[in-house]
Amino acid sequence: MMDTDNLKDYEPGHDIHLKHEDPTIRFLHRIIRMAVKVLAILMVMVIVWGIGDVIYVLYQRLTQPPIMLLQINDILATFGAFLAVLIAIEIFINIRLYISTNVIPVRLVIATALMAIARKVIILDFDEVTPPFIYGTAAIIFSLGITYWLITKKA
Repeated sequence: MMDTDNLKDYEPGHDIHLKHEDPTIRFLHRIIRMAVKVLAILMVMVIVWGIGDVIYVLYQRLTQPPIMLLQINDILATFGAFLAVLIAIEIFINIRLYISTNVIPVRLVIATALMAIARKVIILDFDEVTPPFIYGTAAIIFSLGITYWLITKKA
């Protein structure tokens, strides 16, 4: 069993659990860390792909008649694409923090969820959504807002 009272050899950013006495647990931790690194690589690919998509969609919208003019729906679609890339970047940061600290950054996860629901609200077409959908969205925003406030509140 590892002596948790004497952590002078522990360096920030390293997984303290890798020193577990059971070799099976150490092996499983290595697999999990490798899986998280694969997720980080995939998320970077999604971010790059998303940036390419934003550029392509913007190019398409600006080259269709009327040339170099955007309709409000085009602007909202562009905002949605931008925010999707920003959300992907936030998810990558969550993954990166998990890799470096082995701790799930709850505050950042809640902030990412708030950004995702804000994206949904920004691109909502209120002519096509039902009142229960709007009430549900409001409840999610309220719940996440209260959660974020409670997490960040100084005690």
